[in-house]
Amino acid sequence: MGDSKMKAVHYEGPFKVSVKEIDLPKILHPDDVIIKVTTSCICGSDLHMYQGRTAAEAGLVFGHENMGIVTELGSGVTLLEKGDRIVLPFNVADGRCRNCEEGKTAFCTGVNPGFAGGAYGYVAMGPYQGGQAQYLRIPFADFNALKLPPGGEHEADFALLADIFPTGWHGLVLSGFQAGESVAVFGAGPVGLMAAYSGIIRGASKVFVVDQVPERLESAKKIGCIPINFTESDPVKQIIEQNGGMVDRAVDAVGYQAVDKGGKKEQPNVVLDQLIMVTRPTGGLGIPGLYVPSDPGAPDEQSGKGQILISFGKLFEKGLSLGTGQCNVKAYNRYLRDLIISGRAKPSFVVSHEVSLDEAVDAYDKFDRRIDGYTKVLLHPNGPVS
Repeated sequence: MGDSKMKAVHYEGPFKVSVKEIDLPKILHPDDVIIKVTTSCICGSDLHMYQGRTAAEAGLVFGHENMGIVTELGSGVTLLEKGDRIVLPFNVADGRCRNCEEGKTAFCTGVNPGFAGGAYGYVAMGPYQGGQAQYLRIPFADFNALKLPPGGEHEADFALLADIFPTGWHGLVLSGFQAGESVAVFGAGPVGLMAAYSGIIRGASKVFVVDQVPERLESAKKIGCIPINFTESDPVKQIIEQNGGMVDRAVDAVGYQAVDKGGKKEQPNVVLDQLIMVTRPTGGLGIPGLYVPSDPGAPDEQSGKGQILISFGKLFEKGLSLGTGQCNVKAYNRYLRDLIISGRAKPSFVVSHEVSLDEAVDAYDKFDRRIDGYTKVLLHPNGPVS
């Protein structure tokens, strides 16, 4: 490998990624740093692109959940130095627009013209290369980087601060959750499990977790949640029965590729409707699950335009509040980091596989097909972390 090249995961087209040599990133602005990537995760939302369900074009380097070691500094960077170990929010934010000033970094208006919000390695989220590569350029680095204790400790836990741990936590926040309340989390993928875990950490009285994959329901049970298999019978009825009534809060960690009770056919409104039915009057719904304004693979024309039929009358009648949108990672990541350092949180229980960059192609395939227990995959582009 030449001095000017590095390996990276490269999107080729639907269901096809490859590992290729591409140019090393360069400092393009005084506020940039370059990191040597120690860990980059594969996320369920990478699969939307992998499956050809977005406008992603060949050549995109995936990877919005990144951490690593600072190797180069732009001349304007004052808070970081070479050798610092940092984790990056998946949100690329400039720290100076109105939304950033208010802490709403997922909706930064300065990093992605014509759009609120930027991210690494994601379609329509700006010109930022992803981190499933050996090196990565970090814009506005003083603002975006979260410093970590040096060394290799808690690597898998800290990697989850880029996206899924804060996103799960955000789901609870969006729902208006308070300690002592009961919660139903729909979806036991990595984000759903993190939302459920956040409920446990924050003192929920009961946390129900709805899914159809036995291993995922088992993971939920292990952390103290009540598993609900939606293919057995109506999950809303199951929860109301076991809770002795409706829950206080509900979280949608499924998003637009929700499936019907048979567990196979897509039905984009099914989870949203179940949230409305399972939550007590004046309760709250948190919707961090991804919904999109247009979906080329939708099962019907309305959903294709991001128009989803929900029981709005029931939502209104019950006086429910709802919160939606991507997570402002910076609002939570330092506190969640400190929970990890103190031993109060160990989110890496969701990690199923840790692989090298060369194994990424196989990992995408298996994760997409949900086989061999693939749930959360960590890539180590520069070899195992000591």
